[in-house]
Amino acid sequence: MAAADLIVMGASWGGLDALEHVLGGLPRDFAVPIAIAQHRAVDSGSGVLSELIGVRSGHDVCEPGDKDPIEPGRVYVAPADYHLLVDSDGFALSTEGPVRYSRPSIDVLFDSAADLYGDRLTAVILTGANDDGAYGVQRVRRRGGLTIAQDPETAARPDMPRAAIATGAVQHVLPLDEIGPFLLRAAAGARNAA
Repeated sequence: MAAADLIVMGASWGGLDALEHVLGGLPRDFAVPIAIAQHRAVDSGSGVLSELIGVRSGHDVCEPGDKDPIEPGRVYVAPADYHLLVDSDGFALSTEGPVRYSRPSIDVLFDSAADLYGDRLTAVILTGANDDGAYGVQRVRRRGGLTIAQDPETAARPDMPRAAIATGAVQHVLPLDEIGPFLLRAAAGARNAA
């Protein structure tokens, strides 16, 4: 398995608690950057979600600006009402129309990351009430990336992980409490194999 240079995560309904659990399973010095598309209200305010996730998980969390570089050890959360993409310059923000009724869209983040990172990308689908991310995990898998979905039985809303799993592109279905430790083992295993 190639070392992940980026981890992308998608969450919707119940996502704050799920992200707290996943990030809480990673040490504060976890070096792989993480980019998150979390569905939320358009008027949820700048920095509020990233601050909550940071306080609850103990990680350095921020909302990136357009063209901000992707730095090791940071957790990035898509700003409210913007699609978050990655490109060769770092992050890109877009106000193009909602995808799967959402902006930020998980599919948009996963798709752009798959194009750039290929087999150096890990994608994680968490709890949610629609099918955003199902297309994205297929793109990540086709480009050689690692795909993970939360076990629907452990999700506040199982629709999103179920839709991703139904595509056949998810390689690992894990209970919520096992996702963080799995990411840590995968990163350590890839590093030791290098």
